[in-house]
Amino acid sequence: MQTLYTVDSMAGEVKPGEPLSILNKKLEQSRHLFTYLIYFITEVARYSETAAKHRASKNLPSAEDLSVNTKIAGNELLWKILEQPGFKAAVAEFKIPYTVDTELLKKIYLQLVDSAEYKEYIEVQARDKKSEKGILEYIFSALLLPNEDFISHLEENFINWDDDGEMMQQLVLGFLQKPGSYDFGTMVSKDKLEFAKGLLQTTLEKSEVSLELIKPKLKNWGADRIAALDLIILQMGVCEFLFFETIPTKVTINEYIDLAKEYSTVQSGQFVNGLLDNIHKELTEQNKIHKKSFKNSTL
Repeated sequence: MQTLYTVDSMAGEVKPGEPLSILNKKLEQSRHLFTYLIYFITEVARYSETAAKHRASKNLPSAEDLSVNTKIAGNELLWKILEQPGFKAAVAEFKIPYTVDTELLKKIYLQLVDSAEYKEYIEVQARDKKSEKGILEYIFSALLLPNEDFISHLEENFINWDDDGEMMQQLVLGFLQKPGSYDFGTMVSKDKLEFAKGLLQTTLEKSEVSLELIKPKLKNWGADRIAALDLIILQMGVCEFLFFETIPTKVTINEYIDLAKEYSTVQSGQFVNGLLDNIHKELTEQNKIHKKSFKNSTL
């Protein structure tokens, strides 16, 4: 969707292969952002060792300075992540350490140390999977995401944060659940990538077909008043109806309603729902929708 919006906004003729290049670039930007978020979480946890060294190196260290708890630096999930070859390669590829704001990192670590969740974590010497995962999730969900300075830092360094932020939240939390199931080299599976490319190409190539179905339904709205993103969403939906036989129409409609609500205007969800439902009924009556059988599909 974002790639189609970029193509739609481009001045002049779009060169052959350019949309796919834009898609690949956006996927790389997402991979970079995802790697950075995971790296920052690990660095907050590992900062306990840095803090311990700094405090111990004082001219007259106190007993407290000499007894900084570094349990989190040995977090088992943390090291499972750090030892992943794919993660190491992505960190090196994007030169992640050079973009980290060390002062911001230190501030967030100090917030962590002051939290009740951290104090509860270090009170227990033993390690278990739930608490090891829980403290890393806490760093991300409770300390990074609500932190205005951290979000500003992301916005300054990643132009895709505004578009990808919500998706990244889901990806990061999913990764912390099953870190071994993620490939830092690709971000998306081969099947999903092929689907994305196919949907992109089909939506562009079948633009006239989809618009012929959409435009007559806009007479009560006015084409000039329709948000460009809404029109793109509608075209994608129509193309899935007609040219992607493995995707149930109910799934298509619900997916694009959610996209419209998330990325377009306040009224877009209802607007897209009404038009896609109308077009679906018309195509069904004309016997133009041919889907593979799905037991749970009601459309």
